[in-house]
Amino acid sequence: MADFEIVAEENTHFVQATLHDESIRAEAGALAYMRGAIRMKAPIPGPRALMRASLSDEAAVRPTYSGTGTVVLQASLGGFHAFEVHEKPWILERGAYWASEASVELSVHREKMWTSFWLGEGLIDYQTKVSGHGMVVVAAAGPVEEIELGHEEIAVEGGIVIARSSRVQFYLRRPSRGRISSWLSGEKMLRVYRGPGRILMSATPYWGKFLFAAQQP
Repeated sequence: MADFEIVAEENTHFVQATLHDESIRAEAGALAYMRGAIRMKAPIPGPRALMRASLSDEAAVRPTYSGTGTVVLQASLGGFHAFEVHEKPWILERGAYWASEASVELSVHREKMWTSFWLGEGLIDYQTKVSGHGMVVVAAAGPVEEIELGHEEIAVEGGIVIARSSRVQFYLRRPSRGRISSWLSGEKMLRVYRGPGRILMSATPYWGKFLFAAQQP
């Protein structure tokens, strides 16, 4: 099993993967440097992969790194979180996928058309889905909390939930039952996650990430 270490330096975080005759995948363009007997391979994507990538802004190709040595990925003002997948799929929000073991299968999940529309993602929204066995690393704005949902729900404003197990139901609803009350609350449509299952949530960004985002026009 590849060893993923999340390192904090100079108010940034980066992922360092140690390989012992094994393989990992990473997001396109994520490499900082690799050391040792490491080979990188980027397969040529098919037409369907290119179409999905154009509709979702997700990468069509995730390069594979194989061999023995160290792969260091680029640093971020945000953070990263590593978790293990056991057969049952997880659905990752756009931009959340960062790296995984080669034993983890990557595919796509298409959100319901009506949900995608109200989220502002258009009528077609593809997300990365991971399944199989192995470690997965996701990118986040800040520290990540893993929450176990029983037969209950959690409602959040904005995209602070970055991943959910496939058994978790996802839908949108107004903050209040009444339209006028919802409008007066100043809150937008809430994202609701109903268990059973698990979610990964990053509610508080690191201060560097927060300041950088605040300076953007």
